[in-house]
Amino acid sequence: MTNALIIRSTSISVGGKMLVSNLDLVVEPGTVATVMGPSGSGKSTLISFIGGHLDSSFHATGKVLIGSRDITDLPAEQRGIGILFQDDLLFPHLSAGANLAFGLAQSVSGREARRQRVAEALVEADLSGFEERDPATLSGGQRARVALMRTLLAAPKALLLDEPFSKLDSDLRREFRRFVFDRAIVKRLPVLLVTHDASDAEAANGRIVKLAS
Repeated sequence: MTNALIIRSTSISVGGKMLVSNLDLVVEPGTVATVMGPSGSGKSTLISFIGGHLDSSFHATGKVLIGSRDITDLPAEQRGIGILFQDDLLFPHLSAGANLAFGLAQSVSGREARRQRVAEALVEADLSGFEERDPATLSGGQRARVALMRTLLAAPKALLLDEPFSKLDSDLRREFRRFVFDRAIVKRLPVLLVTHDASDAEAANGRIVKLAS
């Protein structure tokens, strides 16, 4: 299972309430698995556990692996996992290009190489020539695409999606959702999406895990 995202025997609770119970899940490269459930069911908590951001008030057991590599006890920055949230979280004081450059993997060295990678990412996002644009001048869809490309430029081994489509209108939601899924498939990334929207799960066309409220 090279580069698969593996969630093994994972349980998460808080204040005596069980949110996730003995979850086993394998997300193969180039596929999208979906975790569904109402607000408060533990969807985002599961994302936090996998990404290494779980608050100490939660109690979690189980393992997270990328292929054969156990990343459960690694700090977030060493896990090699990209996360896309509801909000784009672009840095308001940086241009679109500088936001992308911030996400570049350390393996991309040299000013010209970094500039070229940023330019390529903007072309891929249909934002060619937007290097100097203030994020505040971008549309919601444009900001979302910059946020995704910034995440992918870090060369993650897996991608977590924490309801990143929820604030977009229906047409833009479909467009951006396809944009995200297509790039993840091309890059052979295992993707875990959490959502409460059945249309997201249908579009993902992968395994669905339902959490109770």
